[in-house]
Amino acid sequence: MEPAVVVVIGTDRPGIVAGISSKLAERNVNIVDISQTVLRGLFSMIMIVDVSKSTVSLGKLREELQQRGKELGVEVLVYHGEVFQFIERI
Repeated sequence: MEPAVVVVIGTDRPGIVAGISSKLAERNVNIVDISQTVLRGLFSMIMIVDVSKSTVSLGKLREELQQRGKELGVEVLVYHGEVFQFIERI
């Protein structure tokens, strides 16, 4: 498994999970774990995904997810699993 972390934040509205997860499915990225919550209208979601069978590079996937996020009105951040773990140590 080659893990990556996808973080989504923005104003809650229908279709956010579907919009992001459908883009992942298009690129053959498997969602390993997912957590989401809505607090006072603010949507937040963190996904651990497996990009080992992705049809695009992590950089291209990041661009595509950020574009989908703009369409959905949310901010999307994508980190390689190792980079995310390094950030957490700081």
